[in-house]
Amino acid sequence: MEKTIELCVCMGSACHQKGVSAVLPVLERLIGEHELQARVELKGAFCLGPCVDGIVMQLGDQQILRISPENIESRFAEEILPAIRRQLDGF
Repeated sequence: MEKTIELCVCMGSACHQKGVSAVLPVLERLIGEHELQARVELKGAFCLGPCVDGIVMQLGDQQILRISPENIESRFAEEILPAIRRQLDGF
């Protein structure tokens, strides 16, 4: 069985106001485009802490801050996807 990891996205009120509802479908599409849907479990979380730095995501013990509808695609390519691959590879 292949290793799976959780990618948590804050759904709290601050992140909601910053546009998490627009980020989620893009994130789902990007996970699918990279054929990671069976290995990455996308979960919502009530609050991940640093609300002023929202939208906040948590991948393992790494927090990814200041996600927005405008930057989700570039942040996924530059930061989130490499972190996912590192965790799936066990690094």
